[in-house]
Amino acid sequence: MSALNELRALRTPKGAIKHRDASEFRDNRAALLFLGPWIIGFLVITLGPVLVSLYLSFTDYNLLQNPNFTGLENAQRMVEDPRLHQSLGVTITYVLVSVPLQLMVALAIAVLLDRGLRGLSFYRSVLYLPSLLGGSVAIAVLWRLVFGSSGLVNALLAVFGIQGPGWISEPDTALSTLIILHVWTFGAPMVIFLAGLRQIPRQYYEAASTDGAGRWTQFRSITLPLLSPIIFFNLVLGIIGAFQSFTQAYVVSNGSGGPSDSTLFITLYLYQKGFGSFQMGYASAIAWLLLIIIAAATAINFWASKYWVFYDD
Repeated sequence: MSALNELRALRTPKGAIKHRDASEFRDNRAALLFLGPWIIGFLVITLGPVLVSLYLSFTDYNLLQNPNFTGLENAQRMVEDPRLHQSLGVTITYVLVSVPLQLMVALAIAVLLDRGLRGLSFYRSVLYLPSLLGGSVAIAVLWRLVFGSSGLVNALLAVFGIQGPGWISEPDTALSTLIILHVWTFGAPMVIFLAGLRQIPRQYYEAASTDGAGRWTQFRSITLPLLSPIIFFNLVLGIIGAFQSFTQAYVVSNGSGGPSDSTLFITLYLYQKGFGSFQMGYASAIAWLLLIIIAAATAINFWASKYWVFYDD
């Protein structure tokens, strides 16, 4: 190896080496200059608070006094906290019901749009709007009015002589209204599905039609397998986003998670403990519990994907 290095040194002028090193240094300096704002923002706004919250999760901290290190006391408290268990049940139910329903609605509408409707760009833009507005306070307030005791839904039911319940004031139906709101925000996954459908070669469908396969058979045997990476992508993002839902439950329930904690998402309970009761140490512990749950759900999805996600290699 030493002889080879000496031979290379003889063939390469020293000036060329110095010039190349200087050029690489200038390129790296320019790259660091442009990356600098992002690196500073990541360290100060993201990584710093994450590490601080990790420390606070082992303390008793009320925002007014210095944190008091308590070890695993917050973890033991979470095991014995019935409202935390209730919030976990509500959140998991919300995720398991709303995410699959949203993906099915998004995929169904994407398939309809993929058939070549006139004014496709207009329909795509209009159907994407709910994804932009669904997480806003204004839409949550509107949803509360629509599903109120004297709201639009009950007014429509009254036309047919049906006395509707107070959808958001009944424990049995309050969570369902939030699930409907989440399903209504199908625009983002729909656009991604539509892009994926446009990438499937049409000759597959033509060959299947020649063999006598119907539309349902083509959808089941061609569309779903080839679209499975897109379904997986939307599924992972949908689960992560659903676990972090907060605004809808906060506005609809006036920040209480009611009625009877039926809309008490874990994010809302975290907010109540951290900024309502000033138990910031316990709230940080709940936040890390949520992080672990999301990471576990994501890992399970990646593990299970090898059984149903197909890549066209």
